[in-house]
This record gives sequence, structure tokens and C-alpha cells, in this order.
Amino acid sequence: MEIVNITTEYIKLDQLLKLSGITYSGAEAKEIILEGKVKVNGSVEIQRGKKLRSGDIISYKDRIIKIE
Repeated sequence: MEIVNITTEYIKLDQLLKLSGITYSGAEAKEIILEGKVKVNGSVEIQRGKKLRSGDIISYKDRIIKIE
């Protein structure tokens, strides 16, 4: 499990995917989110602007990321 530390109240899902290196662009992040390939706390998430807060767990393929 990878840990991503944020210094703000939240980070949006598409921004997290770019920050963690899962995607290289916002367009790529939007595409995989809308295709239902990303899970937040175990549920498929299709809102690219979903606000992620400390404790949330994001999974995509074999990568698992926890927000702290």
C-alpha cells in the first residue's frame, strides 16, 4: 500500500491519480474514472471530482493508495 500525504482538507480523485503517477494527464484520469476502473473505499467511483480525505483508500489495478 502506498501512502499519499496531503496538507489540505481534501484532494480530488483526478488530481490524486496524477499526483501518484497512475495517470499523466487529467484527460487520462477522467477516462479511467468514467470507465469504472477506480475504486474508492471498495466501491467503484465515477466522479472525477470526488473529494478524498485522510483515511480514504483508492485502488486501481494492482495499486492501492491511502490518503493521510
